[in-house]
Amino acid sequence: MLFLVLGRGKTGSLVAQVAKERGHGVRVVGEEENRNASALTAPVLAGFDAVIDFTTPEAAVQNMRACLATGARMVVGTTGWYQHLDDMKALCARRGAALLYSTNFSIGVQALFKLARDLAAAVPGYRFSITETHHATKKDAPSGTALSLQRILSAALPGAEIPIESKREGDAPGIHTIEAKSDNDCLTLTHEAHSRRGFAEGAVRAAEWIAEKTGCWDFEEIVGKL
Repeated sequence: MLFLVLGRGKTGSLVAQVAKERGHGVRVVGEEENRNASALTAPVLAGFDAVIDFTTPEAAVQNMRACLATGARMVVGTTGWYQHLDDMKALCARRGAALLYSTNFSIGVQALFKLARDLAAAVPGYRFSITETHHATKKDAPSGTALSLQRILSAALPGAEIPIESKREGDAPGIHTIEAKSDNDCLTLTHEAHSRRGFAEGAVRAAEWIAEKTGCWDFEEIVGKL
């Protein structure tokens, strides 16, 4: 397959590396080459099996508008843009495109989402909180993953307040901890990314899956099909 990777940052560069390791052709376009999605023309996009976006929230929205309007297939690992999700879903449906998005493409984090649901069901009377730590240059806070965890816990515990504490330190790829407390004890679930490779591998596998498909999915919906 041939993939177009948007973003020359640490994760985008690693996505390109992983895709090549898995036998795919790759072209990488940085934000400086793609101001206002100017590089994403229909003739250019027609040559790719899928587009993988790891840019910034502002750039990702412009990129999605340009790509989905041509009927392209797109995997978006950028977070911080979900206020536009309904619009992107509608555009995807109108144009017969494909969109696969996630706050986190790590298989381990997807397991954490499942464990969060199980824990909330097991100890409904406990007080839950979330702490997330990321590198100092991360644009959005709380992280998309922390917001996903909050959504999952809130759905399982209607009316409960689930606070999130965000920390931005050094070059940390990502640490997410769920704490469940009672007056008697405390339980914690933690996922710590040792590198960005887990995110990159998940995104490439998602791009492989979405090729030749149309529709819109959260990675949570299809991770078991990879």
